[in-house]
Amino acid sequence: MLLQNVDGRSGWARRMRDLMALHLSDLGGEGAVSVAQQSIVRRIATLTVELERMEERFATEGEADTKFLDLYSRTSGNLRRLLEAIGLTRRARDVTPALSTCIEGRLT
Repeated sequence: MLLQNVDGRSGWARRMRDLMALHLSDLGGEGAVSVAQQSIVRRIATLTVELERMEERFATEGEADTKFLDLYSRTSGNLRRLLEAIGLTRRARDVTPALSTCIEGRLT
């Protein structure tokens, strides 16, 4: 569940859920990250969605006023710090089957 009492079908919620899944995948999958890392990923997804909304506004209006450009800049900096906290490199998920799985597969 994304958020209690929130319709998860909205465009905002779907984009956030997609971003969270992508970041968790980059970290090796949901089972490979701590609850603290999951919390950071959630904040990363939130900031990313809002930055994308600001970018859309800038593009639609053809410019960025100084107030929103300052907010965009500060939000981008916070996003960078959160991304650095969880690591910027992709981690491969271990898909090596367990020895018992290999043995069972050969016996059947």
